[in-house]
Amino acid sequence: MSAATSLPAATRGPVALLLESAAFRVAARVLLTLPFWMSGFAKLADFGFATREMAMFGLNPPAAFAIATIITQLTGSALVISGRHAWLGAGALGIFTALTIPIAHNFWALEGERAMMEMFFAVEHISVIGGLMLAAILCHRRG
Repeated sequence: MSAATSLPAATRGPVALLLESAAFRVAARVLLTLPFWMSGFAKLADFGFATREMAMFGLNPPAAFAIATIITQLTGSALVISGRHAWLGAGALGIFTALTIPIAHNFWALEGERAMMEMFFAVEHISVIGGLMLAAILCHRRG
């Protein structure tokens, strides 16, 4: 416990109280995983589209990849949001996100504006991986 958390609530600042709030921690994990669980539910709602998406990226058999993607996105998100085995959920989502870069955002094989846009997507994916790493660390420290 840090010196700040050992003080009575009335003497701590509002930012410290917010950061120590369980609701704030859950909200942060929900927001961090938002792209994953939204995508997972969208793929679940329209499995035909999910299968076509996998085929578009050359993943065969597409239905198996769609199922694996849905399971990874929804289970990984649930683990991170719940804080239970968050390291496992964050790791699965991080690996999944890293794999999407060469599959869907191969900017090095493109030219012009399209290459730049895909590079920005890849960089955003890398930052999400960093956020997942931090979530795993923080959940592990909270015990």
